[in-house]
Amino acid sequence: MSLLHDAALQRLFGGLIILLVVATVVGRLVARRARDERALATVRNLNARINAWWVMCVIFAISVLIGPIGAVILFGLISFLALREFITLVPTRPADHRALLWSFFLITPLQYWLVAIHWYGLFSILIPVYAFLFLALRIAMSGDPTNFLERVSAIQWALMICVYSLSYAPALLGLGIRGHGTPGPTLLLFLVIVVQGSDVLQYIFGKLFGRRKIAPHLSPNKTVEGFVGGVAAATLLGALLWWATPFAIWQAGLQALIIALTGFAGGLVMSAVKRDRGVKDFGTIIAGHGGILDRVDSLTFAAPIFFHVTRFFYGG
Repeated sequence: MSLLHDAALQRLFGGLIILLVVATVVGRLVARRARDERALATVRNLNARINAWWVMCVIFAISVLIGPIGAVILFGLISFLALREFITLVPTRPADHRALLWSFFLITPLQYWLVAIHWYGLFSILIPVYAFLFLALRIAMSGDPTNFLERVSAIQWALMICVYSLSYAPALLGLGIRGHGTPGPTLLLFLVIVVQGSDVLQYIFGKLFGRRKIAPHLSPNKTVEGFVGGVAAATLLGALLWWATPFAIWQAGLQALIIALTGFAGGLVMSAVKRDRGVKDFGTIIAGHGGILDRVDSLTFAAPIFFHVTRFFYGG
């Protein structure tokens, strides 16, 4: 089902547009009244996030309008750009160039082609088994053993995070649910709304009530209060969206809780990667959000977990 024919999907998008309109108006009003420099900086950051959300919402809507192949292409492009951002931060040598060419121009497109044709048996093991072994052999054959383990591990990890994990988001489009057929687009939008909503809500709760740092050496802006408030609010948000999913209201709430927790874990792990590399953001492609990988870091953990939990308990 596409956006033109799926009533639940239309209501989800309609609600998202209304929310963005309200957020935009409120953000502008608050920006006019803010006087303190710290408050102004916070409001500017929040408004930049809202503006970026408008752009992402339009792009996502266009991809869904095209049909399932549009969403697969969109996430394939996101993976390609995220992989590029990740690789620029890790140590590589000239001997790794052929392995990188394989990663960008064969393994990544092949992974998304398998997702597009719903070949679960192969897309679920292509990267963690075959690409994992092949890349190590390809780099070993280059004859350069300098920092071999570090170089191979970095490229393998980049593929796992940026391609394999993210590919589980569009894989939802082909996931059959008992008694509901394949409600893919609504499942995908449910995942994206909850995981991104959790990020925003944790930010807002952290700014309003945050006192205790949850991981001061990895992500100074994350607080215990922001985490608890954001996850609780995202869980409620997911429960309120139960009507657009194949889940009962309590099941939608539980799924949202899983998404919020795993999304937080993804963000924290990727923050550790950035601190290790000595950078604030993975890139600058999205105004107010940093790089592509900064925006989808939560999704890298949430997408595969949500897919497998849904497939195990509800798969047809």
